[in-house]
Formats: sequence, structure tokens, C-alpha cells
Amino acid sequence: MKINYEVVPTDLITGKDLDYLSDMFQWNYEALKKTNQFMQIVQDEELVQAFDDAYTLFDDNLNMILDILNNAGGEE
Repeated sequence: MKINYEVVPTDLITGKDLDYLSDMFQWNYEALKKTNQFMQIVQDEELVQAFDDAYTLFDDNLNMILDILNNAGGEE
């Protein structure tokens, strides 16, 4: 499930927003690390591909969160 981060205002990040983004970052980061660990030990190619897809999803989510934080002032 991909989360739509486009609804976050680009000109203001409140403390509550920052807490939420921090939580989302931590969840995705932990999932990314665990997915990477499982990819290293699984032998089934279908499972490796599923873990690789999940890894890409979590990595994309992390980058979206970082983009929001880096663009908090609304500057392009």
C-alpha cells in the first residue's frame, strides 16, 4: 500500500506533522531493514522478488518523507 503524501502542505510542518512523519519514517525504515534481511536468507525466487518489490516500496516511502522534510518551506 503506497501512501499519498501529496496532501501534506508544503508551506508548513507543525509539531504534530513532524511527529507523524517521524513515525512513518521509523516504520518504513524498520520494514526496509527487515525486508533486506529476509531477501538475504530466502532461496525461493518468487519470495525474493516479492521482498525486492516491498524493499522498493519502503525505499520510495522513505524518500517521499525526506522530500517533504527537505521541502518544508515550499521551495522547489
